Amino acid sequence: MAEYGINKGVDRDVEFKGLRAQYLFIFAGGLLGVFILFVAMYLAGISTAVCIAIGLVLGTALVAFTFYLNGKYGAHGLMKAMAAHRHPRRIIHRKRIQRLLGYRAANLKTDR
Repeated sequence: MAEYGINKGVDRDVEFKGLRAQYLFIFAGGLLGVFILFVAMYLAGISTAVCIAIGLVLGTALVAFTFYLNGKYGAHGLMKAMAAHRHPRRIIHRKRIQRLLGYRAANLKTDR
């Protein structure tokens, strides 16, 4: 009798045709957006050939861009790159040095 491994693939990222992690959501959301744009253009009365051409161009660009991001940043690199842009480059202290060190003018005066 054959034995099968249980829980094979636990803790692995979801992968489809080489796309990993958040790139699947970018890909699916982008294709949904292209489809909605196609439907809106078709309902607006634009020629079917033009709608198909624009849909194909945008869909192809989306696929190429998604695979480019996947290859450049990897599974979690895009999130790390976006998080790096949220951090300040430098921290500026606009207080005087004495205040940063805890000295106050009252502490410097002697009571008599």
